[in-house]
Amino acid sequence: MCGIIGFASNKKIANKKWLSIGRDAMIHRGPDDAGEWWSDDGKVGFGHRRLSIVDLSKFGHQPMQDSLKNITVVFNGEIYNYLELKRKLKKKRYVFITHSDTEVLMACWQEWQEDCVNHLNGMFSFAIHDRSRELVYLARDRAGEKPLFYSLTDNKLSFSSELKGLLVDPDFSHNIDYKAMDCYLSMGYIPGDMCILEGVSKLPPAHSMIFKYNTGELKISRYWSLPNYNNQEGKFDSEELLDKLEALLEDSVCRQLVADVPVGVLLSGGVDSSLVTAMASKCSNNIKTFNIAFTKYEEYNESIHARAIAKYFNTEHTELEADDIDIELLSKLAKQYDEPMADSSMLPTFLVSNLVKQHCTVALGGDGGDELFGGYNHYNRLLWTERKTRWAPLFFRVFLSKIITPLIPIGFRGRNWIQAFGTNFDKDIPLVGSFFDPKTRFELLKKHHNKIEIVAEKVIKNRASKAFDFLQRITRSDFMNYMAEDILVKVDRASMLNSLELRSPFLDYRVIEFAFGEVPSILKTTTSERKIILKRLADRLLPPEFDKQRKQGFSIPLKEWLKDGPWRDFFYQVLLSDECLFDEKIVRSLLSGQDKGRNNTERLFSLVLFELWRREYNIL
Repeated sequence: MCGIIGFASNKKIANKKWLSIGRDAMIHRGPDDAGEWWSDDGKVGFGHRRLSIVDLSKFGHQPMQDSLKNITVVFNGEIYNYLELKRKLKKKRYVFITHSDTEVLMACWQEWQEDCVNHLNGMFSFAIHDRSRELVYLARDRAGEKPLFYSLTDNKLSFSSELKGLLVDPDFSHNIDYKAMDCYLSMGYIPGDMCILEGVSKLPPAHSMIFKYNTGELKISRYWSLPNYNNQEGKFDSEELLDKLEALLEDSVCRQLVADVPVGVLLSGGVDSSLVTAMASKCSNNIKTFNIAFTKYEEYNESIHARAIAKYFNTEHTELEADDIDIELLSKLAKQYDEPMADSSMLPTFLVSNLVKQHCTVALGGDGGDELFGGYNHYNRLLWTERKTRWAPLFFRVFLSKIITPLIPIGFRGRNWIQAFGTNFDKDIPLVGSFFDPKTRFELLKKHHNKIEIVAEKVIKNRASKAFDFLQRITRSDFMNYMAEDILVKVDRASMLNSLELRSPFLDYRVIEFAFGEVPSILKTTTSERKIILKRLADRLLPPEFDKQRKQGFSIPLKEWLKDGPWRDFFYQVLLSDECLFDEKIVRSLLSGQDKGRNNTERLFSLVLFELWRREYNIL
């Protein structure tokens, strides 16, 4: 895994120092090597930080160029099918002098140009300068595992793996984009191409960009989409589907175990990570597994289940006890996360990444299984709600929802579900995971009332899947939004802060296309079951006593910590300071509600993390 950064302009770039400064602001993404390249005319510059995974020799150095110095590439990620592509390209008379996947990527561009991304199986963000065509080409992987921020100002394109690579330049925008801010307060993350800073965007997953720097022309296009469900007749063979899933997942895990450095598995003890462990044990006799345990808090301590899986597959298992987390870690992570994100599981994700890095440079995880195969708890409830509310006309449900919701305090159990009662289930998706409703968001930002733009509901609606099947609609929307902008951002930043590469076998595009294109909803989730096909696979592969009904990931006892002690004191200190962006009255109401037993832990976390991030980077 690596960090990339670059500039491209129609004029010679006068101040080149920000390239290396921005590059080295991401040293955690690549502590093993650094490189910088500028075009002869000074219009294009690329920087790279390297974490050596494949071909550890000096020949893997980046930026990398072809023999004629016509093509220059900086690459972040892994191409899991690079050996197959290499064999194919060798038949077309391409000659390779390294063992790296970066050189294969360069040859793919030479052979297929913009179509090269359709040949890649992997996680990636990369930039290519084609001197003969006078363009820079950028692309991100299909699921969005690897990040890429960019800004286009006065015909100058700036891009970076992390926003901090651009923020080192004092002339770069430090102003909040209040549309993105509204989305953050509603969703807990910032979706799609939006960015928390004015004038900055994210290249969306499964998209590529061509920038013709001499003319300033910029074109962004989608190169891949989730497939339509292709079984309209509704007939299927569940055993045949199960066989195919097993074969696909095993092949994906085996591909992702390939590296020139030690590899491990993050094992929470849930279905997804346990299946990854099972597949890994088929591919290798020397598997390392890792788990984090909160022994003082039984509700969060799932180490016994991870140990059972590790014992069953005879892995080399390591466990970290983390009952007390230093509050200073929160400030450290606020600095690392380029955009604030309301997900407290970033803390245990960092801790387990830190543990794994002491033993491995690459680790596999179970991310993606919930979105692909219907694993979240709220999917059952949404299906139940959708079926049980059809007796009531939509106008009546909307009326009741609007009347009752404002009467219920934020954090009160069931409030979001009352709000969801007014959803048109035939085409929309209820916002059961919403942090703050429009009225509260407006009140939170009273100090900046002239800048507020309440857009989140419209953004969510526009980004929702249009699939006819309700479960397809909610899982596809979670895949394109929550997974891409929360789960994968959390994993990338937490792992890369430890210079650890995390891979997700469930996000092999073949597994994704199988899950959405071939697996019927009835084999994913019903009103009483979740992740049905994965649990049937678990019956095949995991020990008979394994508890398949548990929903477990890496989480922390934040609710308990906010009752008293340093975490509570710190939250109060940050949110009630004079410099806090948010309205004090609303903040005190949230804090008071938390003391009364309401569920405001993640809401308070979202505000604290935002404040820490804003102050770290002097955001206005």
